[in-house]
Amino acid sequence: MKRSLGYIKAFGLLAMVCLLYGFAEKRHKDRKISEISVRFTEGENLYVTEEVVNKLLIQNNGSASGIDKETLDLNRVEALLNQHDMIESAEVFLSLDGKLNATVGQRKPIGRVVGNSSYYLDRNGEIMPLSPNYSARVPLLFGFDGKNLKKAYPVVKSIREDEFLTRHITGLSRLKGDAYLLELREHDFQVYFGDSSNVALKFNNFKAFYKKAQKDKKLDTYKKVNLQFGDQVVCTKK
Repeated sequence: MKRSLGYIKAFGLLAMVCLLYGFAEKRHKDRKISEISVRFTEGENLYVTEEVVNKLLIQNNGSASGIDKETLDLNRVEALLNQHDMIESAEVFLSLDGKLNATVGQRKPIGRVVGNSSYYLDRNGEIMPLSPNYSARVPLLFGFDGKNLKKAYPVVKSIREDEFLTRHITGLSRLKGDAYLLELREHDFQVYFGDSSNVALKFNNFKAFYKKAQKDKKLDTYKKVNLQFGDQVVCTKK
């Protein structure tokens, strides 16, 4: 009899636990989103604003409190963010306290095409539209279109990844045969780069030439600097 009573008590306790768990689970599912938290990687929200991200997250629900956790499609929301022209990557997730979190990485421009139409070249070599919120300080690219821009990508990328080159080079002009001229911030001599072959070697030669000529105070005596030969710098004086 005592054993049967013990079984009954254990069964009743188990049933109560299951009931409470089911009730808590239902309450959890029925809860609305408490708030939205947006974090931009690298601490920047230059090209897309938090307001734009919030609108994509709430999916026309008006506010965070109008979003039902049970019906929220995180994959769809994440896909919407990743389709945005200014976003490189996005991750969306729910925290235990009911907060909808979004971690957003923006696209990074490394050059700006100037011509009949203007747009950026981003760090992955893709075309990126201009942002109405912020104008990036990147080298200006002249004489380019979507067809020939890819060939210049290694040159522009090398400029943006080098502190010295970023400080001194402000533009890149395309010539016939996909050869390039570099435009300098402080000096008026032409720098003929040639095509996009041997990029690292040419830039190393240019930096060595520049520092030596600067030390000798001869930078203003040159009319043209030619880097196309790879293993040497050929200079023409004024």
